[in-house]
Amino acid sequence: MISRKLSGVLMAFVFVCATVLATAEPAIVRPFERETWATPANSVDAAVEAILRLHGAHFRNPCSDAVFVRRVYLDMIGTLPDPAEVDAFLTSTAPNKRAALIDTLFTRDEFADYWAMKWCDILRVKSEFPMNLWPNAAQAYHHWVRQALRDNLPYDQFARELLTSSGSNFRVPQVNFYRALSAREPAAIAKGVALTFMGTRLEKWPVARAADLATFFSRVAYKKSDEWKEEIVFNNPAPAGPLTAVLPDGTAVTIPADGDPRQTFANWLISPQNTWFNRAVVNRIWCWTLGQGIITESDDIRADNPAASPETLACLERELVKSHYDLRSVYRLILNSRTYQQSSLPQGDTTDPALRFAHYTVRRLDAEVLLDALCWIGGEGVGYTSATPEPYTFVPKENRTIALADGSITSAFLTTFGRPARDTGLESERDNHPTDTQRLFLLNSPDIQRWISRSPRLHKIITSSLKRTTEIIRNMYLTILSRYPTPEETLTAIQYFEASEEEKGPTANDLAWALINSKEFLDRH
Repeated sequence: MISRKLSGVLMAFVFVCATVLATAEPAIVRPFERETWATPANSVDAAVEAILRLHGAHFRNPCSDAVFVRRVYLDMIGTLPDPAEVDAFLTSTAPNKRAALIDTLFTRDEFADYWAMKWCDILRVKSEFPMNLWPNAAQAYHHWVRQALRDNLPYDQFARELLTSSGSNFRVPQVNFYRALSAREPAAIAKGVALTFMGTRLEKWPVARAADLATFFSRVAYKKSDEWKEEIVFNNPAPAGPLTAVLPDGTAVTIPADGDPRQTFANWLISPQNTWFNRAVVNRIWCWTLGQGIITESDDIRADNPAASPETLACLERELVKSHYDLRSVYRLILNSRTYQQSSLPQGDTTDPALRFAHYTVRRLDAEVLLDALCWIGGEGVGYTSATPEPYTFVPKENRTIALADGSITSAFLTTFGRPARDTGLESERDNHPTDTQRLFLLNSPDIQRWISRSPRLHKIITSSLKRTTEIIRNMYLTILSRYPTPEETLTAIQYFEASEEEKGPTANDLAWALINSKEFLDRH
């Protein structure tokens, strides 16, 4: 059994790499690239091209439509496109079909699910240790975040509500921002605020400046209520009178005795002129969509960690402010750029920080996205349960993993493939680096075997095309890799079918197993 599957994996290497190896010399690598740009250059591209010219580099070729449709589905909604959606996109001759697809994906439920997942990593949404939000509060917090993203709440308002809300952790979900911290003293709160909204690590600040920031959270207080596990977060005015504090830009302020220092800080933070706030979020979005921040790490912004392209960062900041903090405007600017829509095949010295802009960054699918993709191919979800802490949590199989609210609800697969524990709020807590354990799972797991052999989706491909091997191959590629096979790949697969002593069903399953184990399936590219 295993040798049979290993044979299939070797075949996948031939299938996926045949075209690249056969066309290493020509400028265009098919089926991953195209000759001409379908997308006009925008302001992002002007800034990126300027930095590339300084280093003697240029954009890679434009990605093909097949690469684009898969890429934008995964980057925007964490979901593989349906074969019918791919087919419709590839056959469309509309000149603006890429921009139109981007706008359509904003309206999908999966858009809110996927980006709530990403933000809940940063906001540390989990019920158990060390956050100890408790399941009801974690669910309420996640629901608020998802609704804000679904309704396109302006980002400045999103931040203000998280920073200044008071009330019950069950009834005012935003106050869970102050509960989802490893500690509750002012210094720990300030550390969480700086990381989340300023993209900076407070432990690297001078001690006096860090203490100044903590002053703004010195009146955050917590108290229990009569309801089980309910907690009230509120501003507790100090009896000693007015509070003197210093903002991160050095401005001294005085907060009245009955005032809320959080309001003063929030007013400063979300000002359009505050580059701390603006650059932190646009740098995160760039990192999430293109694989690396303009400032790397995306949550380690400091004077001695400069941007690889300051003008690109400034361009995104201007778009954020001009749109009144509409994050979708920033997404549109990035996703409709040639920078985003170029090929992922690298060129030249990829260790040069400036050359991170000269191709799209290949990286492995998020654990939740990969699991959802496997479940979609296999036609069966996994489901989740959590008996502790109470109340008992049950997530049915039909629910997608990207929609999980609580970071404490997990599985062996998610842990193996690097889902973050949501303990720190750091982007680096998610580990998308491939490991030997992951490879062994994908090669030998009975779960993979069950998903493939019992898949209604794959079974339909096989049974509806019993006499047409080329159609089976075409639909397998379209379903798993979101593209048509090349003539070379089709020929190689046909030869494998003809050499097989088994029926077409098991042989087609081998093909599916091989494609699932390919880098082209496992990675964004």
